[in-house]
Amino acid sequence: MDRFHYLVVEGPIGAGKTSLARRLAARLSADLVLEQPEENPFLARFYQDMARFALPTQLFFLFQRARMLEPIAQPDMFGRPAIGDFLLDKDPLFARLTLSPDELTLYRKIYDALRPRGAAPDLVIYLQVQPATLLERVRRRAAGYERGISDEYLRLLAEGYSRFFYHYDAAPLLIVNSENLNFVERDADFELLVSKMRGMKSRREFFNLG
Repeated sequence: MDRFHYLVVEGPIGAGKTSLARRLAARLSADLVLEQPEENPFLARFYQDMARFALPTQLFFLFQRARMLEPIAQPDMFGRPAIGDFLLDKDPLFARLTLSPDELTLYRKIYDALRPRGAAPDLVIYLQVQPATLLERVRRRAAGYERGISDEYLRLLAEGYSRFFYHYDAAPLLIVNSENLNFVERDADFELLVSKMRGMKSRREFFNLG
């Protein structure tokens, strides 16, 4: 585990990425780099009217995430490791789902200008979850800004994540089928994941408990 200076946990809304990032940070004595959706003033309105609020919502997150990653792009070789719950490389995934062609062109120009260089993770953990499970989890936790999320949007988001990580090769990737795993409440599941991380021998591996 000492080889992970910068580790990212990713997955769609409701996949459990933030909870797993917190537990891994505690294990590794790492700093947390977490999304702050509550700071986005457009997010609640986006889920009510995506066409109108997609661009400001997306740009706010882009500026926020790029700013948070600036210190990682220039790491202190003696500093603590960092664990995040977002991968900036996948930011355009949301843009392609929600922006018009002209808005997407503008977004891509801003993204290319803002994206920090040299911040590739040592490992990305992608939590795969079926859309029906995501919907159940989102409805159960019922965060205020998430109440307007539609079933169709969650389905498209899960499909977008699958396509993105099918082609992703910028960092070592551990794809985890987390349908039957609970890394927060079941210590055995968490220890299995840690063991899998430690034993990775290739840049792309899978972890699946049937």
